[in-house]
This record gives sequence, C-alpha cells and structure tokens, in this order.
Amino acid sequence: MSAADLAAIEREVVGCRRCPRLVAWRELVAREKRAAFADQTYWGRPIPGFGDPAARVLVLGLAPAAHGANRTGRVFTGDRSGDFLFAALHRAGFADRPVSLHAGDGLKLREAWITAAVRCAPPANKPTPRERDTCLPFAVRELEALPAVRVILCLGAFAWNAALRLLAAGRSEIPRPRPRFGHGAEIAIGGAPVLLGCFHPSQQNTFTGRLTAAMIDDVLLRSRELAGVRPPIARG
Repeated sequence: MSAADLAAIEREVVGCRRCPRLVAWRELVAREKRAAFADQTYWGRPIPGFGDPAARVLVLGLAPAAHGANRTGRVFTGDRSGDFLFAALHRAGFADRPVSLHAGDGLKLREAWITAAVRCAPPANKPTPRERDTCLPFAVRELEALPAVRVILCLGAFAWNAALRLLAAGRSEIPRPRPRFGHGAEIAIGGAPVLLGCFHPSQQNTFTGRLTAAMIDDVLLRSRELAGVRPPIARG
C-alpha cells in the first residue's frame, strides 16, 4: 500500500452516492447554508480521511458535521469539536498548528491520520445502521493502506463500536463479551492495532467538563506511547 492507494480511496469516497438519505441531506445543507456561512461555498460531499501516510495513530470519529466538515471539506474542521481536537493534536505533537480552517489551509499531521466511521453528514448527527455498514469498507481499505498504524483512537462510543467492526472485517477475533467503551479504555486484539477510547470532543462533553483539555491530552500522549512514537519536544 502507498500514498497512491490512499489517493484512490479518497477519490472513491468523495464520489460516493450509495446512501440516498445522506446524499440528499448533505446537498440540502450545502445549498441552504447557515446564515453565518452564507458567503461560503460548501463542500457538500463525503469527507475523505486526512493526515500522514506513515501514521502510527488513527483517530476515528463518528461523522462530518453538517456545517463543519460538510462545509470545509476536511474531517473535524469548521466546528467547535474540531477546534478542541486540533488544538489538542497540536499540543501532543501530531499537528503542525493548533487550528484547522479548511481542506486547503496547509495544515499537516505527523504520525496521525484522522477519519470518520461515516463519511457524509447525517441528519441529527445520527447515521442508520445500514449507512454505517455501507461506509465500513472505506475504513477497512484505509487501514490496509496505513500499515504503520498501531493505535486506533476512538472518539466516542459510536467510533469504538465501528472500530470493533473494522477489526472484525480484517478477520481479528473480537472478544466476547464485546469490550465496552470508556474514556481511557484500552483493548489489544491479537496483532491488530490497540483500541483506545476517548470521550467525543462535542460541545456537550467539552462545555460540561465531561471532557477537559487535560483529559484529551492524557489520552493522546497515551496513544503516542502505545504506538511507539517519541513524545513531542517540550516548548519553552
């Protein structure tokens, strides 16, 4: 696998129209827009993964936000969840800057790749089981094209369960009972990447203190440790 394989997957993701409900919603949002972004051109298509082809940590989210990634064209970009996440990725040494603005802003990730279990913005942020399963092969192929990945950092329970399906699709034997999601939960399954849980950086979690900057920093540093990535250089 190579960067060319990732580019091929990206082309397929961006051109996907397999889920009629999601296609209709993402395109409706892109046409009607939010008043604050009325002068912007929305991406309005599925969102590909983004990051370092040599990544050792894969960050897995739920789905694009209607006025976030569905607008900007980059996963976890354009909303408060993404602002919180990219600031943390920068502090942990995974991103070269603390703010992600849009797909063409030049931001680079180091040792990390970010993707989502579902690639289109779903109504009410709730994809159906069928939509989730339709998207799964993209993540399977992405992981195959990222052979250095040692850790899958799951942002929320939906991503955790999607990661278990992802490993099962790669023929890993999932323990019974299925491992439960929790912040800081870890599960190693044979030779597959370690799953590491983190509360989702949604406003519901970050505004209430359920997920703090210190908590996500700890999980990201743990992901570096598990993946065998040297810690970032301290900034003086």
